[in-house]
Amino acid sequence: MLAYATLGTNDLPRAAAFYDELLALLGAKRFMEEEKFIAWASSQEGVGLGITYPFDGKPASVGNGTMVALQASSREQVDAVHAKALELGGADEGAPGQRMDWFYAAYFRDLDGNKLNVCFMGT
Repeated sequence: MLAYATLGTNDLPRAAAFYDELLALLGAKRFMEEEKFIAWASSQEGVGLGITYPFDGKPASVGNGTMVALQASSREQVDAVHAKALELGGADEGAPGQRMDWFYAAYFRDLDGNKLNVCFMGT
């Protein structure tokens, strides 16, 4: 089971501002912060999302085929998170919509080009 996911960034302050606003819509806040790393979660027991400068000192790059999915509590929350990501400068990778009978999702890229999904699984 997933404990946390980490995405690379080349500009930690810029990425932090993006995720502070975006993840607040999902009830998450910073729970860990160091000079080169910040992580958010909605609870101590929940899954976390972190951003970091790469440990090897090389520039962060986007993984082809890599995506992080954020869980929403409703279709409306999916819509709001996707809209906020675009408002904050993220790029649209798929408008909110029903993908399967039980899966409503939207896709976007953050300011570093990392691909994310926000989804609601339910009816």
